[in-house]
Amino acid sequence: MIHIENKEQFDKVISSGVTLVDFYASWCGPCRMLSPIIEQIDEEYENKVTVAKVDVEECGDIAAKYGISAIPALLVFKDNNLARMNVGFIPRDDIANLLDQILAE
Repeated sequence: MIHIENKEQFDKVISSGVTLVDFYASWCGPCRMLSPIIEQIDEEYENKVTVAKVDVEECGDIAAKYGISAIPALLVFKDNNLARMNVGFIPRDDIANLLDQILAE
């Protein structure tokens, strides 16, 4: 799992392949509930999907670029293009189904 520290790193991470990006904040309860699920997805989709986390307080410019106004927010990119966006807590199976659909496209 990659912890994004700046816009340049973010742009590089989403530039190719499928990337799941978790926008979160340390004080966010639903974000903390989602965190172990994101770690599990990272392990299950190793070598298929890049998983990254963006702290909205540290990287507000990235969050603003994508209109993140509520967290947690999961964005899925495919080859540098935003493919899907989900705001709020989402169960593991729904994340897996979403990734499977994008990988199959």
